[in-house]
Amino acid sequence: MIVYDSIGTTYSGTRQPDPRVAAQIVAALGAARTVVNVGAGTGSYEPPQTVLAVEPSAVMIAQRPVGSAPVVQAVAESIPIEDDYADAAMALLTVHHWTDLEAGIAELRRIARRRIVVLTWDQAVTRRFWLLSEYLPEAAAFDDTRAVPVDRLAALLGNARVEQVPVPHDCTDGFGVAYWRRPEAYLDPAVRAGMSMLAQLGDEVLRSGLERLAADLSSGRWHERHADLLELDVFDGGYRLVVADL
Repeated sequence: MIVYDSIGTTYSGTRQPDPRVAAQIVAALGAARTVVNVGAGTGSYEPPQTVLAVEPSAVMIAQRPVGSAPVVQAVAESIPIEDDYADAAMALLTVHHWTDLEAGIAELRRIARRRIVVLTWDQAVTRRFWLLSEYLPEAAAFDDTRAVPVDRLAALLGNARVEQVPVPHDCTDGFGVAYWRRPEAYLDPAVRAGMSMLAQLGDEVLRSGLERLAADLSSGRWHERHADLLELDVFDGGYRLVVADL
């Protein structure tokens, strides 16, 4: 089963594009006049020049807004379009779901003429995030099994640079580290349903850690321990843009 056919039914409700993240992605795409969005999901961060979206999940495709780019239901490892189809290809928070990374990267290189932009995360950084290190080590262990090392990704893409993507304290896109300064959000089942690292594990696995988080929030212990975070506007949660010129 495609992952998001089972966990993606409410995805569009909590995963609204953040304008600051969007601006960084647009800047990374540079002068590309045509873009293919691979692993497109509900269409977050698709720029106006997107000419095609590629997404395997029918559940996610059904949540794409009216007026979105045309979409083809296909996997990244086998994209049914011709070589050099667009100036750029982008793949945002998707490579960890691919069954064959090398094949998927080869397809990105085949369909893009000039540039590839991939949004991913550096697991060595992300696993230190307080939610994972203090409350949900099971989620960290799960991501250890699927996270793609950034240096491996850059090497496969070739001629790549890596950019840090800071997470704003009021980020509107509810990915895993988005609520670093709003810990109460992780107690909301609807929020967790939009994060694959938590949704795929299920609440029974996470129950003990979530109960400890709730207790620490109620007692004020979390706020005492993480008072330094409350002074920050942005946070490095490990998210990275890997940008390759072809």
